[in-house]
Amino acid sequence: MTGDYFKRVHAQSPTRFWINNPTTAQAALAIEAGAINCTTNPTYTAKMLESADMRPALLQAIRRAKDEAHDAGEAAALTQRAAVGMLLPVFKPLHDACPQRQGFVSLQGDPTREDDPQNIINEALQNLEPGTNYIAKIPTTRAGLEAIRFLAGRNVPIIATEIMSIAQCLAACRAYKDAQGSGPFFVTCIAGIFDDCLKLQASRGEIEIDADILFQAGCALMRRQYRIMRQESLPGILLGGGARGLHHFTEFVGGACDITINWKGTAEELINKGSPVLNRMDARESELVLDELLSKSDVFRRAYLRDGLKVDEFENFPPVRLFRSQFEDGWAKLIKEIENT
Repeated sequence: MTGDYFKRVHAQSPTRFWINNPTTAQAALAIEAGAINCTTNPTYTAKMLESADMRPALLQAIRRAKDEAHDAGEAAALTQRAAVGMLLPVFKPLHDACPQRQGFVSLQGDPTREDDPQNIINEALQNLEPGTNYIAKIPTTRAGLEAIRFLAGRNVPIIATEIMSIAQCLAACRAYKDAQGSGPFFVTCIAGIFDDCLKLQASRGEIEIDADILFQAGCALMRRQYRIMRQESLPGILLGGGARGLHHFTEFVGGACDITINWKGTAEELINKGSPVLNRMDARESELVLDELLSKSDVFRRAYLRDGLKVDEFENFPPVRLFRSQFEDGWAKLIKEIENT
């Protein structure tokens, strides 16, 4: 059983495996293991600069970008495009075989300019080249929803990201439907980062919830989003992300959904463990668990209820803000590398 875990998942369930922020070597290993698509985020290039295999090529990309760009921010965007561009040919054969479903590589732009819908749109269109397997990763905020409507209307492949609440999921699906989109569309649930936010609040004494119950929060949110999307025939495929443990994959197996995970520490470990394939997406949290989370965590309650957030609250919802801060830190590291090169 060891070594074929994801192939068994694919054979025995509709759940599909994506790889997140890989080196090109890890991407090849992930495809061999069964990965069908690839995600990156704004921390990608900064992380890859720490890879001995990737750093020389990225330093060359930085030098080229500095020659072309007007400032460090533009150079960062060009470098990020070059870094993600190294993954496109690795996944292209999968895309050629099934262009509406697999072989995609995502790219998300400058996180410091995500409040500007026109900038999000411009970056997505600049990255999109005919015949490539690029997919736009768009934040589910007021600005991002405007971009989703525009891009979906032009059938640009889209991942609606930074989703940490049912209200965001519903808004993203509504934007896609309003645009009468027919291109590939994936709707995230960032369960791991959601859990990180609640753990951080607990460590500060802002909430008091038993650790065993807190452990189930992100999974409960994603399962609810999955049920709503299925029951209401909402557009798009649910894409789990932000994994912080093996359970952020294994607890969703059995669902007609996709899940993106890192190679080191998650995908590699699942392969080595050779775990059995179990249907866990249909599991239900106990009333005790949900009551505890809903009554003691304002963040969980607002995320779990359909009307828990208004659109103008999406961007500064604590788990979204935590996720964005990680992107901004990664982008700042890239800018510093550019300035020092």
